[in-house]
Amino acid sequence: MNIILPTEQQKWLEAEVAAGRFRSIDEALTAAVADLMAAEDDDLAWAKPYVDEATAAIARGEHVSLDEFRAEIRETIAKLAAS
Repeated sequence: MNIILPTEQQKWLEAEVAAGRFRSIDEALTAAVADLMAAEDDDLAWAKPYVDEATAAIARGEHVSLDEFRAEIRETIAKLAAS
């Protein structure tokens, strides 16, 4: 099988092999295809308890607006940058 990749992807794969993350480009592509296949087969049933809990929390009024969340994140980043 011959595969033609965009130059950027080919360079990335070569860099991954050079860094020792994979023994070959074939191995890297095998891992990538296996990940895609696993993602396709994932029915996301594992996420249902998290969605149920989030839905219940929202029903209880336990939520913040996006603007409040962003403000909290900015505050946290500022504190981390100052330390």
